[in-house]
Amino acid sequence: MAEQLVHSTANEVTGGVWRIPWDDGTAIRKLVVPRRDGAAAHLAASDDPGHFNYWRREPLAYETGFAASAFAAGGIAVPELLSIGALDDGGIEMVLEDVGGTAGMSFGTDELGECAYQIGVGQSGRTGNPPPLAWLARDFLRDYTLAQPVPDDLRWDHPAARAAWSPSLRAGLRRLWERRHELLEASAALPRTLCHHDVWPMNLIRSGRGVVLLDWAYAGAGAVGEDAANLALDTFWDGYVDVTRLPAVVEAVTSGYARGMAPVLSPDEARRAIMVTGAAKYFWLAPRMLSMAWDAPRGRGYDTRDWQSMFAGRAPMFQLVVDWSEAI
Repeated sequence: MAEQLVHSTANEVTGGVWRIPWDDGTAIRKLVVPRRDGAAAHLAASDDPGHFNYWRREPLAYETGFAASAFAAGGIAVPELLSIGALDDGGIEMVLEDVGGTAGMSFGTDELGECAYQIGVGQSGRTGNPPPLAWLARDFLRDYTLAQPVPDDLRWDHPAARAAWSPSLRAGLRRLWERRHELLEASAALPRTLCHHDVWPMNLIRSGRGVVLLDWAYAGAGAVGEDAANLALDTFWDGYVDVTRLPAVVEAVTSGYARGMAPVLSPDEARRAIMVTGAAKYFWLAPRMLSMAWDAPRGRGYDTRDWQSMFAGRAPMFQLVVDWSEAI
């Protein structure tokens, strides 16, 4: 019997994810679709191959072998593609290996740092020469962040924000938002490499084959530092990992990534790249939270905390992002 798995329902591209019986064991069935009711407007599927949410990208990444080779130099593996085929409704069905092992949310600090090192090794050989494939995302960071729906008349004084964020943090987050285009330009000036663009513990499994990286829907050219910054911060946003580990994880990920990128970046360059891209990746998140909090009684998505708990739990990451933005 099929078991539906937890996944984001906001992205129109994802039609569903299930664990299904397969041969003598199980596999993962994933539907990728060009249209679906109930998705978020800013995550609408696109037919443009270079768009950040091009709906065919992940099937192409698996079917062509691109995903398997992307960071293979660093020892990063991907699930085996067991079957792929078109559906009558125009979608695509993928059946992928059901990877067993330790889920990324259970990784220790050193394991996260080692993962960052492996990504750095994989990216170092591609820095300055990302694959010129038409179906890879052209400019994920700019397109994804600027697509986020934030109203022009945003009110910054929500009670949950006033309770959880100090006046200086609220002011810093407002400056972060106002500098968004400047931060994106700083990111665009960094050396380009191949990025996965969704490296976080939910997409990581440590198996007998090493680290396996899932979900290749956003892959494309990006700035050095993007994936490492995402790993360091996205470990904590949704409240699954004790936030007191933030300083240690950020240091482990930064140091590990710098070691992996050593052939092409100095440690200071790698650290600055993480700061720049981390600030550029998350300038929208506080405004988006405020906008949603005014409209809904609690959060939605992976983070199921009420707004007060979410605002408080995310304060250390927001302070770090503000500090990064003001140090570059």
